[in-house]
Amino acid sequence: MDDPNADTEWNDILRARGILPPKEGPTEEEIFEELDQMIKEKQDKHLEDKTLDELDELEDEEDERILLEYRQKRIAEMKAEASREKFGHVMQISKPDFIKEVTEASKEVWVVVHLFKDYIPECKLMNMHLETLAEKHKATKILKIIGDQCIPNYPDKNMPTLLIYGEGDMRHQLVGLSQFGGMNTKLENLENYLISAGAIADNNRTIDKGSPPRKIIQNPATAALSDDDEYSDDD
Repeated sequence: MDDPNADTEWNDILRARGILPPKEGPTEEEIFEELDQMIKEKQDKHLEDKTLDELDELEDEEDERILLEYRQKRIAEMKAEASREKFGHVMQISKPDFIKEVTEASKEVWVVVHLFKDYIPECKLMNMHLETLAEKHKATKILKIIGDQCIPNYPDKNMPTLLIYGEGDMRHQLVGLSQFGGMNTKLENLENYLISAGAIADNNRTIDKGSPPRKIIQNPATAALSDDDEYSDDD
């Protein structure tokens, strides 16, 4: 004998004519579909701000498929954050490194270059502040290079000098620390200057590709660094 509760086309016809009573409750497939929808709605409300450890704790209580989806999303976000904040210290370079480490690198990230001499007290102060800022603003690449190795015959009286590169070109420069009080220069003075120049930012903003480079060339010696001939290996 045919099952009157079976979900068949013939039984649907009989139910429509009132010969068979309506089906008793939802099918197993309908129940699972409803449960899936309820779980997804619950996860959308409660999982958005969970950490990876908190997601681990919920594995026995929530739908594993959706947990995996959120886990993968969070890992991708963490990797993206790590890729942006990948520097964290001041690296010393030499003249042959300049194109790769500064010019080319600045097409993707902000680069700050310190022209220095070890014996100059203001340079030591600048290096100390830059190391702190490098640890704090890891998305910005901060480098240092001996002044007259970078620019032949660059005068010691101009150091420390900061060259700020973005979009593959020099956009700002700072010569000396006199505007900040010399040896009285505070960390926040330098940080605020770099923020105003666009080199570092608390919101991790990136270079505006639509805006042209805004060069502030005050020193003819450093202006030469905007000329491709300055990077020749013959120098």
